[in-house]
Amino acid sequence: MILEVAVIVLFLFWAGTLAMFLAYIRGQKQIAAQQAQGDALRDQRIKDLARRVEDYQNGNVRMGEDLHELRAIVAPLPDKLAQLEQRDPSSLSFAQAARLVGMGASVSELTQSCGLTQAEAELMSKLHKN
Repeated sequence: MILEVAVIVLFLFWAGTLAMFLAYIRGQKQIAAQQAQGDALRDQRIKDLARRVEDYQNGNVRMGEDLHELRAIVAPLPDKLAQLEQRDPSSLSFAQAARLVGMGASVSELTQSCGLTQAEAELMSKLHKN
């Protein structure tokens, strides 16, 4: 009788241990599934961030190229400005006279405001009257 009770107790102990082991395995599977899901989310986030960094890098490269082009365009401007400042002022009066004729100025107004002779003012008026 004691032997039968011992066998039953050992069987119950074994069955309890087996049930606990199976519950532990199920829990570990759930944890592993959650970790896999978290890993997938993390990997997707890393891919998104890598794409954004690449986009920023490409934007910076394009901006650098644009700055280089602008630098090439702006570099000769001081020399051109110096040339314009040293130009003959009489050539500026012809450009100004052409603008004034376009706005409807008369020959006498051209001679007074631009310092042109009567003949030059008439010529400018005829050339730019249209």
